[in-house]
Amino acid sequence: MITENQKPDLQIRKAVPGDLAALVALEQRCFEADRISQRQFRYLLTKGNASILVGEENGELQGDVVLLFSRATSVARLYSIAVVAEVRGKGLGRSLMKAAETEAWAHHRAYLRLEVRKDNETAVRLYESLGYRRLGEFPDYYEDHMDAWRLEKSLAPDLHPDLAQVPFYEQSLEFTCGAASLMMAMKALTPELDFSRTLELRLWREATTIFMTSGHGGCGPYGLALAAIKRGYPVDIYITGEGTHLGDSVRSEHKKEVMRLVQEDMFEQLRSRDVPINRNGFGVSEIEACLARGGIPLVLISSWQIYKARVPHWVVLTGADENFIYVNDPYVDREEGETLIDSIHMPILKDKFVSMTRYGRIGLQAMVVLYPE
Repeated sequence: MITENQKPDLQIRKAVPGDLAALVALEQRCFEADRISQRQFRYLLTKGNASILVGEENGELQGDVVLLFSRATSVARLYSIAVVAEVRGKGLGRSLMKAAETEAWAHHRAYLRLEVRKDNETAVRLYESLGYRRLGEFPDYYEDHMDAWRLEKSLAPDLHPDLAQVPFYEQSLEFTCGAASLMMAMKALTPELDFSRTLELRLWREATTIFMTSGHGGCGPYGLALAAIKRGYPVDIYITGEGTHLGDSVRSEHKKEVMRLVQEDMFEQLRSRDVPINRNGFGVSEIEACLARGGIPLVLISSWQIYKARVPHWVVLTGADENFIYVNDPYVDREEGETLIDSIHMPILKDKFVSMTRYGRIGLQAMVVLYPE
């Protein structure tokens, strides 16, 4: 793998398991903190959904770049880039970045994202000279409490979507994705709203469907709609499927009966408020129409294509363009090395996203759209 302006005696290639010791040594030479461990490198080289590219000169590693390809999205994440001090300023970092972009594109990723220390002015200048733009910042991100910039580059020059400014909130419990998604939508429409775990749990209590497969229950569309209405937001509801929403997530007939009664009660409350309920479901055209009207949609998806788990999961839509639906996902898979950057404005191909919006045996579709007060 050769990039433009690369020195003839420098080779950029994919790392192999035999590079493990050299990668760990390179990490030790380049960083004093926030290092990738030997165990992490071994996982990335053998099992992780990742690519490691190395810059090698005369048989010695001079630098590397680590890319992560997680989820069913069109984003690659630059997890780490390292260049030994002796060759910094000689173009290796730029060559590694170019190679990383080529590798990401080869994995059908349309965007490359990264975090960088705010005090690393050299790296910031490099990224911005390559066309990366600032998406936001992470306070207290590194071990020494330094803040980080969040940067992104579109690898396809025609991709410049106009996305809604939807502040991000990470769910604090495995069953509060609906409440966390509702909080993001509310804050997008009411910026003075304060995020808090107390609010997350309050919304969950109001919107829960009582039971799930095990443990605490998740939120249903009627419950989320009622919680939003209670706080003054007009809503539209799009729903399909017969029977009790999310009812096939439990086996107990007793639990299903409780869920049915709760859903019927919520439906009567919505009907008494003349809330629009569209029972024909939705597709891309309905999503785009809601966004065009200034709505912030919450959409129920099946987690199978993203997390390989057959559970319902709520996300927030932040925009759409010719190719993608963009999503804020309140879940951050930290066991896979993800950070908040992986969950914000996630681009998902339109056809793939629509396939995600059908949950369970009955193919339940559910979307709750909040509008300005």
